[in-house]
Amino acid sequence: MEHFFHQSFNNLQEEAELAREEGKIGILVMFNDPDCPWCKKMKATVLNQVPVQEFYRKHFRILHLDTRGDTMMTNFQGEEIAEKDFALLTHRVRATPVFMFFDLDGNVTLKYTGATRSVDEFLWMGEFILNGEYKNTKFSRYKSERLSKSKQ
Repeated sequence: MEHFFHQSFNNLQEEAELAREEGKIGILVMFNDPDCPWCKKMKATVLNQVPVQEFYRKHFRILHLDTRGDTMMTNFQGEEIAEKDFALLTHRVRATPVFMFFDLDGNVTLKYTGATRSVDEFLWMGEFILNGEYKNTKFSRYKSERLSKSKQ
């Protein structure tokens, strides 16, 4: 997964600044449980695909957080918090995987719980954020429109 996730020092303020300097539009965090079979499936079938890696690394800083982790991190407000508390207490992550997109100011633009059905669906999620569609519609509607277009 070294080709998908960026190395991080668990400081979201620094990650946002680095993303800004690199011309990226936001940060994608994968909340993961080490024992989660769906997390393992996503890593083995979607996140390891070259088009996924190229698209996401071009547009986002991509981080990986452990929902049971005791590792301390710094949130977007500069406060230190354990990874597990950032997941559960701050963002109500109860199931995994959760893919959460943040803009460069730390605002959530999309929270997606579960594994995607395909590589295309995961790419559509990134496009949804990149194109600013999250401001106008829900991802489920965007996904339905993309699915119907791909069947034509």
